[in-house]
Amino acid sequence: MIPKFYDRENEIRFLNDIHSSNKFSLVVIYGRRRVGKTELLKHFLKGKRGIYFLSVDESIEENIKSLRQKFAELTGKEYFLHLETKSFYDLFKHLANEMKNERIAIIIDEFPYLLYLNRGLLSLFQKIIDEILIDSRIMLILCGSSMSVMESDVLGHKTPLYGRNVNPWKLLPFDFRTVLKIHGDIRQAIEAYFVFGGIPYYLNFYDRSKNIFENIKTNLLTKGRNLYDEPFILLRQEFRESRVYRLILKYISLGYRSLGKICSSTGMDKSNIMKYLSTLQELGIVKHVLPLGMKRKGVYEIVDPLFRFWFRYIYPHRDILEMGNIDEVERIIRKDLNSYFGLCFEHLIEELLAKKQIADLSGFRRVSRWWHRDMEIDLVALNEQSREILFAECKWQDRVNAERVVEELFEKSRHVEWNSEGRKESFAVFAKSFARKTEEFRGRRVFCFGLKELERALKGRRAS
Repeated sequence: MIPKFYDRENEIRFLNDIHSSNKFSLVVIYGRRRVGKTELLKHFLKGKRGIYFLSVDESIEENIKSLRQKFAELTGKEYFLHLETKSFYDLFKHLANEMKNERIAIIIDEFPYLLYLNRGLLSLFQKIIDEILIDSRIMLILCGSSMSVMESDVLGHKTPLYGRNVNPWKLLPFDFRTVLKIHGDIRQAIEAYFVFGGIPYYLNFYDRSKNIFENIKTNLLTKGRNLYDEPFILLRQEFRESRVYRLILKYISLGYRSLGKICSSTGMDKSNIMKYLSTLQELGIVKHVLPLGMKRKGVYEIVDPLFRFWFRYIYPHRDILEMGNIDEVERIIRKDLNSYFGLCFEHLIEELLAKKQIADLSGFRRVSRWWHRDMEIDLVALNEQSREILFAECKWQDRVNAERVVEELFEKSRHVEWNSEGRKESFAVFAKSFARKTEEFRGRRVFCFGLKELERALKGRRAS
């Protein structure tokens, strides 16, 4: 179990910097469900004068009633409890009069609930900002989990708040380096990340005293447990047409990854399906991947680890699991998991290279895949200024012969058309462990990273 609040140094620094300005500030914090927004805001509020208010989807009157109570506690003025008003405008007017030049933070969490109850409420908040708060020292933070509402209705260019001095921050899941800090051991961190991903709430259910199969069985295969229905619930809460999104994710998981195949398998036309795919990309669930040097022939992949695992193993076998036949699904997973982790390993190395978290390879600025006909290279990284190109293969295997892998990689690399004249080539092999390493192949540098070397690199230690 991870601590209730972990990491998020950049986010806390961002909020503290704005808070230190001592003038009116509007901050919008958003991110998908379970990513840790509430804990971030509560941690930020510690030692500061302010309130945390959680909106409810009951009625506007109930929200105003609760907010009156919060304002009474903040100001010490009991008259807030007896204000006969149904208006947020009146409440904030009284608050601004009481606080005058004091620096306070007002956090309204799950702000989309208020917009569901009253679509015109954002215009009212615009008026509150323009007429009341702009001359105050209040820091107003609006927070929400509904990505579509926060990005379109709150931050979109057609919304009442557009053009004002808004400070937006999209809270993302933990990256692998953070998960490694939590677990300490790289094998355990990788297994947890490949299945549970980087959402703090999901990682909280990973029991380090149990192996990965026991963790999967307890948390994902057992009906009624916390993560059994999690992707289903997230899609249903985020979208009215959640069944359409499930259908698309189902077929991508089954291997229908090109736009044409997704259209034919779902029965949807191209113009209609693109809006769903774009939304899934904005949520960080799906990614469109183009082979190096191509503007077409791309494919769609599920990149969120929990969604990828759930749609591969849970969703297709829900009928079996609903009947309580967990053992049958567990056998399927045990038989296939090593192959599945091989796919996940490619995604992990791509993440580490893109974020420049491996010092020896941090000079490369662009990371892509490459395939052509029956040939494929896991990862290709470029430094366009220095005309350097790195070809990488990822093998989720022990005792890998790096010389043999690089020899095959070299043959495929000759078909990659990028600065063919005068480019500087190097190779990298990533594996669990090696039976044979090499540092050079035909005058080209070769990097070999087993899990031990990878752990040292991510923890900032030199290789021994």
